[in-house]
Amino acid sequence: MTSYADDPRFPGPDPYAPLKDLPSFELRSDDLDNGGTFADRHLGGNDVSPHLAWSGLPEGTRSIAVTCLDPDAPTGAGFWHWAVLNIPADVTELATGAGGETLDGVDGALSLVGDSGTRGYFGPQPPEGHGPHRYLFAVHAVDVEKLDVPADASPTVLGFNLYFHSIARTVLWGWHENS
Repeated sequence: MTSYADDPRFPGPDPYAPLKDLPSFELRSDDLDNGGTFADRHLGGNDVSPHLAWSGLPEGTRSIAVTCLDPDAPTGAGFWHWAVLNIPADVTELATGAGGETLDGVDGALSLVGDSGTRGYFGPQPPEGHGPHRYLFAVHAVDVEKLDVPADASPTVLGFNLYFHSIARTVLWGWHENS
């Protein structure tokens, strides 16, 4: 399988290429095969976040952040579909549908408002006829228990903070097209 960064079907850049190279860890989903397409329930309008489970976090992980970015959106900056931070380090998975306004079952986590204008997971919904888009679910191992990111911050502000506090990152991706 081609990686999300090397698949010629997608026009956008690899958003993680300009960031520091970090170790990775295991990330899987019961709902999405890496590089696969989404079930209808995970698409925009239904907005049911997929299951994500991770293991093998590096020593020094104090919290987790999860983001979902569409780097192929016709914006010049991608489109943030999900951003949640301050997930306790002992959490090892998010259940299907956990990504609402609050992160179901996870005390202390903060979900930010994404580019859809909603707080929580917003499913894939590329413009009709624009071609296939990638959706990159990145799980970040963070070296502090709580990132100092305000609740009204954008996912881009979270990304800036993650640059300085991530000690490992791994990406699971899927794609969708509205023909």
